[in-house]
Amino acid sequence: MCGVCGIWSPAMADPSEPARLMFFALYALQHRGQESAGIAATDGRDLRVVRRMGLVGQVFAEPDLGALSGRAAIGHTRYSTTGSSRIENAQPMVVRDEHLGELALGHNGNCINARERRDELIAEGVQFSTSSDTEVVAQAIASAPGATWDQRIVAALPSLAGAWSLTLLTPTALYAIRDPLGVRPLCLGRKGDAWIVASENSALETIGAATIRDVRPGEVLRIDDRGPVTIADLAADRTGLCVFEHVYLASASSDLGGRSVYATRERMGEILAEEHPAEADVVIPVPDSAIPAAVGYARQSGIPFREGLIKNRYIGRTFIQPTQELRRHSVALKYNALRDVLDGKRVVVVDDSIVRGSTSGPIVQLLKRHGAREVHLRVCSPPIRHQCFFGVDMAQRDELIASRMDETAIREHVGADSLGYLSLEGMMRATGATRGELCTACFTGDYLVPVQLELTKDVLEALRA
Repeated sequence: MCGVCGIWSPAMADPSEPARLMFFALYALQHRGQESAGIAATDGRDLRVVRRMGLVGQVFAEPDLGALSGRAAIGHTRYSTTGSSRIENAQPMVVRDEHLGELALGHNGNCINARERRDELIAEGVQFSTSSDTEVVAQAIASAPGATWDQRIVAALPSLAGAWSLTLLTPTALYAIRDPLGVRPLCLGRKGDAWIVASENSALETIGAATIRDVRPGEVLRIDDRGPVTIADLAADRTGLCVFEHVYLASASSDLGGRSVYATRERMGEILAEEHPAEADVVIPVPDSAIPAAVGYARQSGIPFREGLIKNRYIGRTFIQPTQELRRHSVALKYNALRDVLDGKRVVVVDDSIVRGSTSGPIVQLLKRHGAREVHLRVCSPPIRHQCFFGVDMAQRDELIASRMDETAIREHVGADSLGYLSLEGMMRATGATRGELCTACFTGDYLVPVQLELTKDVLEALRA
């Protein structure tokens, strides 16, 4: 997950503008990571970085934005998948080369051969100070052969396996790179003379920028005063955007691959109603990501749509909390149920997914405590049976409830009166894509590239220790 953004502004009427635009763009990407945030900026001579633990609004104050004035900036909001949630792993990270100077890097995704590349770089004399695969990516670029950053970036990337979207900043250029598999999203936009890249186009719209296009899988873009130029095409033979971006990760206000996320989720709900109808009085969503799917389910089924759960807007996304204990406490604080909507009713509750099963049970219990006579749980994605190695912290496979239980056992475990998952075929039909256009590995186990099944989030922690 994670949110990345980059801004290059040739005109400098207001040197603070890039950092301020970045601040609001990161706000629009907050749903992609809640652990830390940072901005690196340049005035054309050197780099300055502010990064701290916490939400975007907690990390940056007015003096920070003043200190980050300059013509260009990159920003990052973190959701940890390799390396624990602590300040040394916060981004953007900065590496220095004695000949080329400083390079700042923001990373969304997972480098699945980070341990092997780290060992190779250590053997070459490179020193590491974090447990993040992002530092491996940065040091691999800094250590690659070449007389320019262009040359080193293009030389280093083929040695890195997995998924990433990168923003890189030097005093003279901004780089935007999408992984060769195209798993993580990245788009290009423009606001006046400024060029902007971001994980999602909703961030571009927030700051008044127009979306130009998606960065293509494997594309390496350099942006400077001459505008964006493609300096390499490293696309793999097999590519696939993460389908879980459509299901949950992306903002409903974004487009992915030219497809509206909101419309896709509505269609998922419609197909779910076709595949798993229910005799019920009301359809309610688990807010916020399942709202469009619940709207679609209600429309297709003819059952009235109501809001039966009210979300506390000051609690973040429990799925992306870094530990199970935090997720458990967050669920208890996150929702209030409406008795006048639920009392005596047969309720269809629509959720986007069931991962560990730690939130579905408490939600069903909450609905029944507030008078629901029956609770029919409908899930607008298939059962998640396989671990993600490409940037989503779904834990190890034995922690995924659908890898240990069949649907009957899951229904009994969460206490629902019935349970229905959207089929894989239904999900693909809703996206309008083919299996070859999307990564569905968390549902099917069909990974785009070979993976190490024992790979864990803390794989680099012991090495650092």
